[in-house]
Amino acid sequence: MPRSVYVLAFGIFAMVTSEFAVAGLMPQMARGLGATIPQIGYLITAFAAAMAVGGPFMTVAVSRLRPRDALMTLFAVFLAGNVLAAVAPSYPVMMAARIITGVASQAFFGVTVSLAVRLARPEVRGRAIAVVMNGLMVGTLLGLPLSTMIGERFGWRAAFWAVGALTLVAAPATLWGVPRAGRDDGGVEGEGLRGQFAVFRGGRLLSAFLTSTLIIGATFSAFSYLNPILTGLAGFATGTVPYLLVAYGAATVAGNHVVGRLADRHTIAVQVYGLALNAVFLAGFALLAHVNVAAVTFMLGVGLVGVTMNPAMVTRVQRAGNAGPLVNTVHSSFITLGVIVGSSGGGLAIDAYGLRAPLWLGAALAVLGLLTLLPERGRGRASRRRRAATEPGTAKAPLPPA
Repeated sequence: MPRSVYVLAFGIFAMVTSEFAVAGLMPQMARGLGATIPQIGYLITAFAAAMAVGGPFMTVAVSRLRPRDALMTLFAVFLAGNVLAAVAPSYPVMMAARIITGVASQAFFGVTVSLAVRLARPEVRGRAIAVVMNGLMVGTLLGLPLSTMIGERFGWRAAFWAVGALTLVAAPATLWGVPRAGRDDGGVEGEGLRGQFAVFRGGRLLSAFLTSTLIIGATFSAFSYLNPILTGLAGFATGTVPYLLVAYGAATVAGNHVVGRLADRHTIAVQVYGLALNAVFLAGFALLAHVNVAAVTFMLGVGLVGVTMNPAMVTRVQRAGNAGPLVNTVHSSFITLGVIVGSSGGGLAIDAYGLRAPLWLGAALAVLGLLTLLPERGRGRASRRRRAATEPGTAKAPLPPA
């Protein structure tokens, strides 16, 4: 595996630490900005909306740059957004800061995944995607609880200053550790952006996008509100939550490793079993959230089979489309649409039905995700039957002459 792929994962780690920081600091930010918990949840929604809508446009804007130069540009925009978040005097300014960082993060994801595929040998591309996605998982494992602890000890603004400092480390590491490849052809040899736009006409690609949306929506309906659920229902002290989030992050790292190994050969099966298990874990979490041991057990289950589906999701999308940065960025937009659905839907559910409601919402979204995979499973069975019919030795032996 090229060393530069691990450097790219470090950049993703910085982006994810900023994205998830709000989830761990909801009560503190609500007090500091004079907002409610659901309103702080909408900052997660705004970040995701900026990623979903603005990310593809930003990707097109930097598409004429060499990949490494594009990443440096995106680091600069991302840093500016985090500095604005750290000094935000009001809720509207914080909202603007989250939009800026969201746009930069989305484009960064798309360019990074495409570049990782280009840098890796064909036989290890699935593992390369998993390594890059480990930046996401380690962001959940370390970035989220660390930003939460920093925010609790030094104030929530300090968490965003820390993300800014992390960016100032990740950007030079990328500059020195990633080769200055030529301008990206979008993963579509000789076609560039025109070739990337053409693949969006395929129904299988849109189906893959929809499944990804529901996988992430199911997970984020719970993840966005883990802090108030763990303190308000399970009865954990606020100071205990960062350690529980570390455990959740460790589960995502373990799950990502397993999925990365299976994604190439069992892409659809991984998604089917992952969604089924996530539905069970979320429903169990909702039923037993008031029992602290059960709550932690089901929370860890969600960590194992939630965002860890990313390598299988990316592999499916690239097979249905291509490995270009625009396809990867649009896929990330559908993923972050799932964040919007999960976080905003979870906030509305809390307002209407209480803290258990987003867990039930997540279980329902996981079931819907399973339904989107039924046509793909049918195509897979038909394909296996066709291969079996054409393989040598499967035809009936001719009758012996009379």
